[in-house]
Amino acid sequence: QVQLVESGGGLVQAGGSLRLSCAASGSIAGIGTMSWYRQAPGKQRELVAIITSGDSTNYADSVKGRFTISRDNTKNTGYLQMNSLKPEDTAVYFCNAVVRSRVWNTYWGQGTQVTVSA
Repeated sequence: QVQLVESGGGLVQAGGSLRLSCAASGSIAGIGTMSWYRQAPGKQRELVAIITSGDSTNYADSVKGRFTISRDNTKNTGYLQMNSLKPEDTAVYFCNAVVRSRVWNTYWGQGTQVTVSA
């Protein structure tokens, strides 16, 4: 069984920064692509950033230049550094990862709330 646990969310003023972490645990033979999604109230879940096993990254236009996705394969952990936060970044942020135990499967974390005040 594989679990993803996010941490690092909270309340921050506009212009501030937060760093989210996503720690994978369990029977892990390898981790492929890791992604961060977010879902604001009344809106669909949207992709924020993605990082491949080869460290290629891509970002939603709304966060380019402000957010940075990274990973530490030695710790089975992914990160999302969020700078210059805006009130419109307020959402629940979810980690997603493709993980190999016996086979490859996609897993989701439980989500962490990020609230940016004006």
